[in-house]
Amino acid sequence: MHAYRTHTCGALRLADAEQPARLSGWVHRKRDHGQLLFVDLRDHYGVTQCVIDVSSPLFAAVDALRLETVVTVTGRVVARSADTVNPNLPTGEVELVIAELVVQSLAEPLPFPVNTDAEYPEDMRLAYRFLDLRRERLHANIMLRSRIIASIRRRMIEQGFTEFQTPILTADSPEGARPYYVPSRLHPGQFYALPQAPQQFKQLLMVAGFDRYFQIAPCFRDEASRADRAPGEFYQLDFEMSFATQEDVFAAIEPVLYGVFEEFAAGRTVSPAPFRRIPYAESMLRYASDKPDLRNPIEISDATETFRGSGFRVFAGMIEADANVRVRAIPAPGGGNRAFCDRMNSWAQEEGQPGLGYIFFRNGEGAGPLARSIGPERTEGLRRSLDLGDGDAVFFVAGLPATFLPFASAARLKIGRELNLVREGVFEFCWITDFPMYELNEETGKIDFSHNPFSMPQGGLEALENEDPLTIKAFQYDIVCNGIELSSGAIRNHRPDIMYKAFAIAGYSKEEVEARFSGVLNAFKYGAPPHGGSAPGIDRIVRLLADSANLREVIAFPMNQQAQDLLMQAPAPLSPERLRELHIRLDLPPSRAARP
Repeated sequence: MHAYRTHTCGALRLADAEQPARLSGWVHRKRDHGQLLFVDLRDHYGVTQCVIDVSSPLFAAVDALRLETVVTVTGRVVARSADTVNPNLPTGEVELVIAELVVQSLAEPLPFPVNTDAEYPEDMRLAYRFLDLRRERLHANIMLRSRIIASIRRRMIEQGFTEFQTPILTADSPEGARPYYVPSRLHPGQFYALPQAPQQFKQLLMVAGFDRYFQIAPCFRDEASRADRAPGEFYQLDFEMSFATQEDVFAAIEPVLYGVFEEFAAGRTVSPAPFRRIPYAESMLRYASDKPDLRNPIEISDATETFRGSGFRVFAGMIEADANVRVRAIPAPGGGNRAFCDRMNSWAQEEGQPGLGYIFFRNGEGAGPLARSIGPERTEGLRRSLDLGDGDAVFFVAGLPATFLPFASAARLKIGRELNLVREGVFEFCWITDFPMYELNEETGKIDFSHNPFSMPQGGLEALENEDPLTIKAFQYDIVCNGIELSSGAIRNHRPDIMYKAFAIAGYSKEEVEARFSGVLNAFKYGAPPHGGSAPGIDRIVRLLADSANLREVIAFPMNQQAQDLLMQAPAPLSPERLRELHIRLDLPPSRAARP
């Protein structure tokens, strides 16, 4: 018999009854029934109930076991009586009668119980992550993550992609966030950077003649915590393909995403490929967001003309004073009562807004102060254009779109949830396309890149030379699922002449471009294929499929929101000896220098 186990704790079945068996695992639960003591033994694979009679010489030793002590038990498998079968447990028809006990490792008193998914302070859970990972829900999430990554890898290979590894120690690159730096002992005063993304390397692979690349890539960014990204580091499905149009990229990745989500949907519905394409401008109008949650059927409309010159002086005056002011209408099917409208108005005030204007419909006409102000004719035209009727309402936001869009998006989502309009149990994908290449910096009045400076402008060099930069769109696209942006991507600008011109419009000289982006720029001068790709976030994919509100619940060893590893106590100061070895002298701010 094996020293530790003949079976795992999830393997025994009724067919094994009356056979000897040996199990090893953690003491999950104990239940004292007087003459009998039951011990649930747990390992990675499951739980088996073990039992010992009070007459056994081992009874006292088993009774003394602390929870989470690691033991090996040997005995005979017996069938449970019909009234004690546990149908919720794969091993629930049998139990092991303990004849031998070996304690492999004693457990000290636990900081929090492992045999429950009850909530405990997150800092405590992160400091004892090895215990937290023993809990059923988190353990299942990490196993789900592994299976999802394996499925992604298999599907990418089936789509003709080849897996490559790109460097972790590399040079700084402009990716839009702060990198982590690593000092070089062999080259005093010089530093490596951890990659914010493998962007330049995957493009260089295309220039090198490889056709379809992918990797499950770690990325590192020294930035503040975000709800949709783990601080410090995260993983993405990074891929790139040569001689590819935007539609080729979509056609390559859609079967992968659809297949993975369908495989792990657990009864939920996945929107079929091809995924819906929504131009950026349309998305910002209809949903006030470039990452719309399409489970919510509410679509926003422009109502500026309804209020232009109307009796509602607040909106009419704003429109007259500034040609850029817009009024947006947010329908609320089923929200046509004063109580709901007043509740939404109070919510808006809690969000820091002056309020949320509304009209609700009853007895064939509009009701409320706004309806009286603009009159029945305008109210009826609005009702018809929005296809509203009795029992419905419509809310309004006004101002400069860049200012009010975040609130309008939040209001759309709030109304959808409050009225139970959001479809549950579905994954709704879409592409957001045609992002503007440039935008006007309101502080400086200068033209800046709006999204990704290395994207190919639609229309190429001719558009850059002859069109208003603020009207030029780029071959840029985002993949969105249930209101969560999974990734950004683009068809890349692979031509040096177009790159010089694109950066010149944003105020960069040729010398600046060559100094800052010499790696890929020099490579492009030796023949670069048209290429493009994207990088869906692994953590976000797993979070959606695990139905988890928190990214840290789908990462084995995450940092906290301050980018600290509470388990391994990182970051941590270096000893003076190591600092000297690296030729580094610290210049800490006073608040830090004063600490012991």
